[in-house]
Amino acid sequence: MSDAPQITESAVEAAVAAALAAIAAAGDSAALKAARAAHSAEGSPLADFNAGIRDLPGDQKAAAGKLVGGARARVNEAFAAQESVILAAEEAAQLATEAIDVTAVPTRWRPGARHPLSLLMEQMGDLFTSMGWEIGEGPELEHEWFNFDALNFDEDHPARAMQDTFFVEPVDRHLVLRTHTSPVQIRSLLSRPLPVYVAALGQVYRTDELDATHTPVFHQIEGIAVDRGITMANLRGTLEHMARSLFGEGAQIRLRPNFFPFTEPSAEMDVWQPNAKGGARWVEWGGCGMVNPNVLRSAGIDPDEYQGFAFGMGVERTLQFRNELNDMRDMVEGDVRFSRQFGMVV
Repeated sequence: MSDAPQITESAVEAAVAAALAAIAAAGDSAALKAARAAHSAEGSPLADFNAGIRDLPGDQKAAAGKLVGGARARVNEAFAAQESVILAAEEAAQLATEAIDVTAVPTRWRPGARHPLSLLMEQMGDLFTSMGWEIGEGPELEHEWFNFDALNFDEDHPARAMQDTFFVEPVDRHLVLRTHTSPVQIRSLLSRPLPVYVAALGQVYRTDELDATHTPVFHQIEGIAVDRGITMANLRGTLEHMARSLFGEGAQIRLRPNFFPFTEPSAEMDVWQPNAKGGARWVEWGGCGMVNPNVLRSAGIDPDEYQGFAFGMGVERTLQFRNELNDMRDMVEGDVRFSRQFGMVV
């Protein structure tokens, strides 16, 4: 107890003055840390004064506590202020040291590459515009009537279920993220004079898990032609021309009977890929058929006077089997190395 420092106003003020001088002299974080250890941490004069209060007579403790507490508060406030100044200066110095001149000519330049899906969709679009078709567009947030009802989907069709379709809340607004680009066909029939020849390319959404062969966000190309005298022969000729443009002159198609609500008769389309790795083979490509009369009526078109055909296929799937890609996830990860293997195209 005899070794405890005497808590006097002059002694406390001297300790505060020494601490403030050390704080003012600290020019960086390391110096400030050393000053804190010497003048504020355990073993410092102010800490010893604070510890000595417990040994004072009861009638002296309040005054001593007020004196020492005020002194420590002044020192801590000075530490905080100096720390703020030092950290700001050090941060500014670091930024100046690490500054990069973004206008300077780079010493290394690595070319990027356009995504192969973009290139394939442009190729598809150019193909149809060269045949005199229009390229149609529509909203990705679509009304349920355009996405299902106008395309002859029954109210209890499985595609309307929550496990297949992204419904946007509130559900009673009947808005969905479009599950296919087919609504563009209806919008085209409603907004254009006949005859109509429209191809639609765009992004669509379904509640699929991302894996090697599925993705919840993907792209489709669909086409619709409505005119007088349209037959399945016109459909087949169009699809064969498309297949040969994408897969080579030796490509062929075959049609297998199937069912789709929006076409009648309907067919599943396979493509003969002559240049496939491992040998030529048939690959399932998409669906097609003659436009269902109910779809024409939804657009106010007399099916006795006009006929039409429609088709659709996935762009990712087309790229996948055309270029022998095993994992669809490679297309969505954004790794430029994936795109570079297809070459740089301007």
